[in-house]
Amino acid sequence: MKTIFSALFCFLLCATPASAQSPIVAASGETPVADASPEAPIAAESGKTPVAAESGKTPVAAESGKTPIVAVRSKPPVVAVTGRGPATAGKAKTIDASLGYAYLSGGESFSNRMRLNGVDASFTIRNSRLGIRADMGYARAANALGTGHHSDLLSYLAGPVFYPTRHRRFDTYIHVLVGGARVSGPVRLKAGAILLGGWATGYAWAVGGGVDYWFSDSLAIRSGADYLRTAYYDPSLAVRGQNNIRTTASVVYFFGKRSRTWR
Repeated sequence: MKTIFSALFCFLLCATPASAQSPIVAASGETPVADASPEAPIAAESGKTPVAAESGKTPVAAESGKTPIVAVRSKPPVVAVTGRGPATAGKAKTIDASLGYAYLSGGESFSNRMRLNGVDASFTIRNSRLGIRADMGYARAANALGTGHHSDLLSYLAGPVFYPTRHRRFDTYIHVLVGGARVSGPVRLKAGAILLGGWATGYAWAVGGGVDYWFSDSLAIRSGADYLRTAYYDPSLAVRGQNNIRTTASVVYFFGKRSRTWR
């Protein structure tokens, strides 16, 4: 009996150190699994390689010995589009030039008229319904007062232009022009005699209007009428104002695309 108790005591004494030195092994023989945390990979199975599931998330463990598979979410870029209406044409300055025929009925009084024929030219800078116009006209009568000598009138004027109406085919305008004029020709004196030579230069102005009829975006016909005030010698050889009526018919050329700017 003593022999049996002695053998049992020796067996227990030898088994105790061996248990203290051996690690605790899971029944399956697999490597211990670490607890998942927000910052550490989540282990699905022991000995498997982590796999990134989605961008911005913690990798998930995959099977052992396999290459990590990265799931990529491809998202097309989103571009914010601001709705805008069609662009409107700006009110740019435009230019037209005209050249045509002028008829002038002039004289000191409306009872004693002199008829002159000539040319008229103008240059206009427009901006919407307003503009600035420079005008030059020349008219001449070959046989003034039956003397065989000519009489002529040269005017050079400038001033504002206003367009009250603008349509697809025609525009109407009103202008006020100021400047000067040179008048020459025979002068009928009080005694009935005629002074054959003479000329005078002085202040002049004109008020009038007309219509531009457009055949295309670049060409038009302009017809207008003006009251033109000039100065010349009267029968007493004093320089006095003259009342003239001027009518014009001109061809107008428009520099630019009128359809985009005016219609």
